[in-house]
Amino acid sequence: MPELVFFSGTMDCGKSTLALQIEHNRSSRGLQGMIYSRNDRAGHGKLSSRLGLVTEAVEAADDMDFYAHVVGHLSSGGRVDYVIADEAQFLAPEQIDQLARVVDDLELDVFAFGISTDFRSKLFPGSQRLVELADRVEVLQVEALCWCGARATHNARTVGNRMVVEGAQVVVGDVVGDADGPPAEVGYEVLCRRHHRRRQTSASARAVALSPDVLPVDHVR
Repeated sequence: MPELVFFSGTMDCGKSTLALQIEHNRSSRGLQGMIYSRNDRAGHGKLSSRLGLVTEAVEAADDMDFYAHVVGHLSSGGRVDYVIADEAQFLAPEQIDQLARVVDDLELDVFAFGISTDFRSKLFPGSQRLVELADRVEVLQVEALCWCGARATHNARTVGNRMVVEGAQVVVGDVVGDADGPPAEVGYEVLCRRHHRRRQTSASARAVALSPDVLPVDHVR
């Protein structure tokens, strides 16, 4: 039976790499899939991994109807044997419903990949809907690590190397302006729960380690 499968984990756990592996395995057997992505690091209409692998994809716009798009491709003589949707956390809940309809009405496997929670440890709406609807939820076993060496379970956003817990839910790595100072770069880092709660990133940990206040001092003789 066809399934809607949600592969989830933190950043850096190999989600996009697995998506590309599934695409390779199936296409090498003569199957043809529809590949969708959103806000990929490689740019518009790409699915890429941090290992340097990349393939073409359909950029999933805010108003895209996945069911209608697949039906349109089939109606024009195209072939679809499966669907891959990367960065699924950025999709709207109704788009997840459309992917479920692709499984139920068109009898196609749909493989969705995405992170579950944002930098505030809150579920993305798309990920929440996938948890609610998916036939299976698979937590990826490639463990991302916090800077301390513990298993990373949370995604953190940094602005100018300082962790923040407020702001828009979706902000792709960028540079933001500050009226009181120079522009600051937006970045992301995976942390264990302890250091996410303490808002302690690798940069702040290094700063503490290098601070003269915490360096050992000579004993007075």
